This record gives sequence, structure tokens and C-alpha cells, in this order.
Amino acid sequence: MTELRYEMYIGAPVEHVWKLFIEPEGTKAILFGSVLESTFEIGSPYRYVGPGNEGDETVHVYGTVLVFEPNRFMSYTEHPGPSYRENHAELETRVSLTLEPVGTTTKLTLVNDQWPDNHPSYESTKQSWPMILSNLKTLAETGKTLDFGW
Repeated sequence: MTELRYEMYIGAPVEHVWKLFIEPEGTKAILFGSVLESTFEIGSPYRYVGPGNEGDETVHVYGTVLVFEPNRFMSYTEHPGPSYRENHAELETRVSLTLEPVGTTTKLTLVNDQWPDNHPSYESTKQSWPMILSNLKTLAETGKTLDFGW
């Protein structure tokens, strides 16, 4: 399966964009009410938890931290949460996020790769990343999130 790759420029400093990806206030806003739980140590687990199929503590995705360089780069494995796929443990992909300062803006590059053949979440993930990243860009630049009408 083809990697999912997104590049965009955000009118905010790298440090601000980074915080939106890892701190509860930011993740709740851009990831539909979910918070990121992790120590961010290499090899440690992480999970995004929030409202969903199993109530307020639904695990949406989880995995292992591969690389964590604050304000610059992070990479982690990713599995769909147990309530989404019975074989969730077998469905591993990798997500890598790079932030680079370009003048007073931030260049964000996100790559979601290493997709196993016939991964059942590929199409939905392909649709979700643009929404998440657009929400991030809007929040970083305006202080507000997008209204998707949900």
C-alpha cells in the first residue's frame, strides 16, 4: 500500500505546533476530544484516548514511541484501537512527524507508512489525516478549530 504523505506550512512557531500535537489542550482540539498518553521515552507505549465506541476512555490508536526529539521529530508505530478492529495488534503502521522552521512559519511533514497489505483502516486514515492536519493548522493560526458539523 502507498504511504500517506502530507506537507504543509503553518503560520505559527515550531514550538507552538509541537505543543498542539502532544499536550492535552491541543490534542483534544485537533483529535476530536482525545488526549495523548505517553512518557515519550523511546520504546515506551503511547495511546490516544477519548470519547468513542467504548465511552470517554476509548483507545482510538496506540503503539510504541520509536523516536522523540522535541520540537523537531517524532516517530511511532500505530495500531487501531481494540474496539475498531478485532485483529488490531496485527495492523501496525508507522507515523513520522517532522517540524522545520521556515522563516517565522513551520513546515510540517507527516508520513504514515509501512502499511500491511489490505489494511482495513487505510481508506479511513487517508481521509482522517487531512482533517486532523487542517484542524491543527487552523488552530495554530487562529486559535479556533474547524466545525465539521458533527
